[in-house]
Amino acid sequence: MSHDFSNLGDERIFVEPEAYADQKAWHAAAERLRRNDPLVLVEAKGFTPFRAVTKHAHVDEVERQHEIFHNTMDSVLFSIAELEKRQQMPVIKTLIHMDGREHREHRKITNDWFKPANLRKNVEAALPVLARHYVDRMMDMGGTCDFARDVALYYPLRVIMTILGVPEEDEPRMLQLTQLIFGSEDKDIGDPDAREKLVTQALIDMGMYFHAITEDRRASPREYVASTIANGRIDGDYLGDLQTAGYYAIVATAGHDTTSSSLAGGLEALIRNPGQMRALREDPSLIPNAVQEMIRWVSPVRHFMRQAQQAYVLDGTRIAAGDWLLLSYLSANRDADVFEDPFRFDVRRRNADQHLAFGIGVHFCLGAHLARLELEAFLRELLPRLAHAELAAEPEYMSTTFVGGPKRMPIRYQLRRGS
Repeated sequence: MSHDFSNLGDERIFVEPEAYADQKAWHAAAERLRRNDPLVLVEAKGFTPFRAVTKHAHVDEVERQHEIFHNTMDSVLFSIAELEKRQQMPVIKTLIHMDGREHREHRKITNDWFKPANLRKNVEAALPVLARHYVDRMMDMGGTCDFARDVALYYPLRVIMTILGVPEEDEPRMLQLTQLIFGSEDKDIGDPDAREKLVTQALIDMGMYFHAITEDRRASPREYVASTIANGRIDGDYLGDLQTAGYYAIVATAGHDTTSSSLAGGLEALIRNPGQMRALREDPSLIPNAVQEMIRWVSPVRHFMRQAQQAYVLDGTRIAAGDWLLLSYLSANRDADVFEDPFRFDVRRRNADQHLAFGIGVHFCLGAHLARLELEAFLRELLPRLAHAELAAEPEYMSTTFVGGPKRMPIRYQLRRGS
C-alpha cells in the first residue's frame, strides 16, 4: 500500500518502511529531530496523527507511566486502511497488546521460566553447543557466506524452537511465519500492500501449529516453555485457543527476529571496527558489555505505539487523552544526552546497559536475559576461531518500521577449527 509522504520532512522516517533501509540517513534525520523537535507531531497522509518520541528521557518517562500510556491492539504503527482491515479479522492478542491486570496475569505465566536461575538450569548449557554448530556451519561454507541469511537467521531460531520443543524439521515453517509477522512490509519477505492480512494469517497458522503441542503438553508436561504456556491458568482456567496462540507467537517471533537482527548488526559493527573486535579477543570478559552495546547499536525493535488515557504534559508538550505516541527506541538509543559519542561503537561503553531496546518498566522484555546469553555464547565460540573477517558487499537493511536489522550481509572470513 503506497503512501504519499511529500508533505513531511524528517518525520517521514517513522512512517516510510524504505527509510529504515538507509540507516545512515535515518539516524541523521532522527538526530536533527532530537535536537530541533524531539516530540514532533507526525501528520502523514493515510495515518492517524501521532507524536514521535525520539529522546531517551522521554521514552523512559512514557514507558514508566504505564497506567497513563497504554498498549492497545494497535501497539504497532499501521495505516488507517490497514487498521480498518485488521478490525475485520480474528483478534489474536499478545503481551504487547495488553495492560493492567490482563498483562500482569498473562506475563506471570512465564515470568519465572525466563528468570536467570531457570535459564541456567534448562537452557544455558545448550547454548555453547548450538553456537558451535553454527560457527562450524560457517566453516563448512568455505570462507564466504551471507551471515544474515545463512547464520544469524538460524541460530536464534534453533534456540527458540528448542525451548518451545519444536522439532528441527519444522523450523522452515516457523522461520517463514516469524518473518511474515515482523517483515511483511519488506517486499523481499512479504507484500507491503497486504501486510495486515499476512500478519494475521501468520499468527493464525502459528496458533494452529501450536494447538497440537498444547494438547500434548497438557497430557505430558515437560521442561519446555511450551508446557508452561499450555498449563498456564488465569483465575483457575486454562488459556483459550486464541490466548495460547498469541502467547506462542510472541515467544517464537520476539525471541527470534530481534536476536537475529542484533547478531547480524552486531557482527557488522565489529567488522567495521576491527579494534573493537581485537579488544574482545584479547579480553573475553568484555563480551557481556559488548553484547549490550550491540543491542543498543542495532535496536531491533524500532518502535512501539502508546495511547494516552488522560491528559499529560511531557516536557512542556501537552498530550490529550486519546493521543498517540510512537516510542522510537532506535532514536533514543543514539541520544547524546545519555550516550557519549553515541555514533561510536564501543564495547567498553560504561553505560551500554542503559539502552532501551528491551523497553523498561512493566513491559520490559521477558526474554532479555535469554537474548543476551545467546549472543554471548555465539561470540565466545566465534571470536577465538575468527582469524579474519571483512564485508564482501554493503549490508542491506530491512524496509520495515517495526522490527528489523540486516537482511543481507555477505562476508569473507577465515576460521580455525574448534578445539
